Amino acid sequence: MTRLRLAISLFFALDGFVFAGWVVRIPAVKEQIHASAGALGLALLGVSVGSVATMLLTGKLCRRYGNHPVTVVTAALLSLSVALPALTHSPLQLGLVLLLFGAAYGGLNVAFNAAAVDLAEAVRRPILPSFHAAFSAGGLAGAGLGGLLAPHLSPLRHLLLLTVTGLVVTAYAGRVLLRTPRPATGPGPHPDGTDAVPGRGRTTVGRPRLFLTIYGLITLCTAYGEGALADWGSLHLSADLHTGPGAAAAGYAVFALTMTVSRMAGTWLLERLGDTPVLVAGALLAAVGMPVAALTTQLWAAYLGYALTGLGLANVFPVAVGGAGALGGPHGVAVASTLGYSGILLGPPSIGFLTEAYGLPSALTTIAALAAVAALLGGLVRHGRRRAPC
Repeated sequence: MTRLRLAISLFFALDGFVFAGWVVRIPAVKEQIHASAGALGLALLGVSVGSVATMLLTGKLCRRYGNHPVTVVTAALLSLSVALPALTHSPLQLGLVLLLFGAAYGGLNVAFNAAAVDLAEAVRRPILPSFHAAFSAGGLAGAGLGGLLAPHLSPLRHLLLLTVTGLVVTAYAGRVLLRTPRPATGPGPHPDGTDAVPGRGRTTVGRPRLFLTIYGLITLCTAYGEGALADWGSLHLSADLHTGPGAAAAGYAVFALTMTVSRMAGTWLLERLGDTPVLVAGALLAAVGMPVAALTTQLWAAYLGYALTGLGLANVFPVAVGGAGALGGPHGVAVASTLGYSGILLGPPSIGFLTEAYGLPSALTTIAALAAVAALLGGLVRHGRRRAPC
């Protein structure tokens, strides 16, 4: 179990590392292809379309071949495809290669989340935040390295370095996954009609479809914020606050750092407070922090806003995915993940179009609005649990 947990964590970290390494080079690629904000938004849509379009297929592949082999294959594809954007010379070319990158990214996220849910059920503890902490740590490392390398390396050399790193990690951690069978899960529903997730209380199953939809909408709101901030956060600092490439990359690094810290404490928080309080409080904190980052003219205040947003959003997605998994097993995870990554589908183009109409700072405030919606939906889940018959 320990070796398997470490291997899955490495894939989460790799995913964050590669993705962050790409997003901090978006301003340089935008300049390379001479794209407007709207054209860039459409090109970035390729990541989202590729991700969402691949998720259902990945779920079928996981059921047929297993979560572990699919995780290894999609991680290798992600590592290979991350270098392609640096070879493009137009928004159309960028959008097409990002379709492939997005397909690998979405497939990997479905596969390793399914593997993580299996392991969490086997050990009967709410350990999903720890895996997402590994993703955030990888994002922090990728953004930090990107900030250091951006002034000195071309986008192509930087992204090729990510490819090599990704393939090495995939080869190392993939050996463990391919040699380890799927862990046996813990006991199922309780006799009183509820499912127990140790450390998080019981989840009523009287209206599973309704609760699965609510959890999915929560992941949508959260993924919108994470994806939009990843794609546009660095550009906001460079274009609106007129920072250099290093300082712009540091903004996403601050966001990733606070998400990492919050997710490292996620299991402890869930075992003591419960999932719904953690979800609602986190979403409200993001709703407060994002307007600060978006509307300020001071770099330190923008960093503070990114930090608050990272702390708030950190555990919302894993809590929602875990809740959906407790209700519907792998199907619940698939529903929540598909709706969640639809938020990534909506985020980049929405920010791009809103930027052309109202400016990037105003466009980024939509992250706060959807975080507030996630908090409201979390409250509805708690209210529904109390009212649902056991």
